Amino acid sequence: MAARGPRPAASAEQLAEIERLLSLCEVQAVRSGVPFPLGASRRGDGVNFAIFTRHATGVRLDLFAQAADARPSRSIILDAARNKTGDIWHVWLEGIHPGQLYGFRIAGPYAPHEGHRFNPNKLVVDPYATAIVSPARGPFADAVGYDPASPLKDVSFSEVDNAASAPKAVVVHADFDWEGDQPLRRPWSETVIYELHVRGYTIDPSAAVRHPGTYRGLVEKIPYLVGLGVTAVELMPVQEFNEPGNFWGYAPLSFFAPKASYASVTRHGTHVLEFKDMVRAFHRAGLEVILDVVFNHTCEGNELGPTVAFRGIDNAVYYWLADDRRYYRDFTGTGQTVNAAHPIVRDVILDALRYWVIEMHVDGFRFDLASVLGRDARGRVLADAPLLERIAEDPILRDTKLIAEAWDVAGAYQVGAFSHRRWAEWNGRFRDDVRRFWRGDAGTVGVFASRICGSADLYAHSGKGPESSVNFVTCHDGFTLNDLVSYERKHNEANGEGNRDGSDDNHSANHGAEGETPDPAIDAVRRRQIKTSC
Repeated sequence: MAARGPRPAASAEQLAEIERLLSLCEVQAVRSGVPFPLGASRRGDGVNFAIFTRHATGVRLDLFAQAADARPSRSIILDAARNKTGDIWHVWLEGIHPGQLYGFRIAGPYAPHEGHRFNPNKLVVDPYATAIVSPARGPFADAVGYDPASPLKDVSFSEVDNAASAPKAVVVHADFDWEGDQPLRRPWSETVIYELHVRGYTIDPSAAVRHPGTYRGLVEKIPYLVGLGVTAVELMPVQEFNEPGNFWGYAPLSFFAPKASYASVTRHGTHVLEFKDMVRAFHRAGLEVILDVVFNHTCEGNELGPTVAFRGIDNAVYYWLADDRRYYRDFTGTGQTVNAAHPIVRDVILDALRYWVIEMHVDGFRFDLASVLGRDARGRVLADAPLLERIAEDPILRDTKLIAEAWDVAGAYQVGAFSHRRWAEWNGRFRDDVRRFWRGDAGTVGVFASRICGSADLYAHSGKGPESSVNFVTCHDGFTLNDLVSYERKHNEANGEGNRDGSDDNHSANHGAEGETPDPAIDAVRRRQIKTSC
């Protein structure tokens, strides 16, 4: 047999043919896909991507190798004839694996006067993404859809591409061994809730944990929490949010994805597994997990805010717009309000709640500014709000705890009269009346007795009982318990907002000195007052 010599270099024609064949293979790996479920879902040996947008004229799916990549590793332009069913654009890709990063480019009219703010220069997050990662420098650089240098501001158009700094969704497969974990279903009559912030609770060295500021760090504190006698932890918002300048989390980017930076490991969406592991550990210790959820607004703010998700997907559907559709109706104090009166938006919220219960095994929810979710498109508070009734009657959510913050910043105050009997309520009247009695205000014995005995004056007329009242003296809003016995007025000057934020009516007392004091007698009184609240 003759020895083989070196192969001749491929000709230009041969290289062209190779490129053509590779492109055919690429086409074979892309199919039209299906419209449901929304988001990224495993289907056969690939992943189906589906996103709702009613007013868009075009959609492109971009895949990325790294969170800070400015250019996608692959782009798929969705064809309206092949990849669109009704208002849902969809595509199936072969060979996509967990950890794949992606985002969408949505084309459509940029017409703020008509309520449309599409800008394909901005990468937007899949509303159904169950994991999100952001570049280290922060997600919102170059994200505004307008040209900030233009005198026209929000009606101008930005041609700056923000992919390098944009948050990106992660394909996550739901495989996890729950080891027989089941909901605890503890009755309200036995429920004692401990509200905490995932990062703040364990970030200080005094917490003495190996994984400070993380879900794993909370697991390390379980023995301490059990020793306190609580039966549930209520986690301040863990829905992915824009963290720089927003410690508390009340500005969500996503309704489905757990906060990535609260995990000890985030590669390939593993923070979802870490969250599940935390819930399983709490349940083993007999503790329920309740989430403080924010569905009334998002991190996109007013008309001068960034375009990172809903605004760039279908602004006119996802938000309540003012009569001048350049602007937003604001019942939340954040610049805009999620349009919970729209059926599509209601579905997103319900799907998110079901996801947290089915896939993440959480036991309940506390709804931030829940009264917003009961308003109609003109902002009127409805007696039988469709979304609130749907949540109360949903068959998946029947065993979960539903807690309403039964007010909003636009004047609604529904304590004692919030929606369906299934809803428990943060009893703000309990907080205020107990504080006034505790401080020694005249004429407060009667109302204090009513609060301690179940607030029948608030709940009996609506058929609710004492189990509907979530009683508290302090929470994340306003004064801490130590503040309550140390200050007679708020002191928020350090945040640069002129001490305007926060309530001016805290029913507090300083017991002889404003703030910290070296006087041991005053400190003794304060400690005694704190203990009487427990």
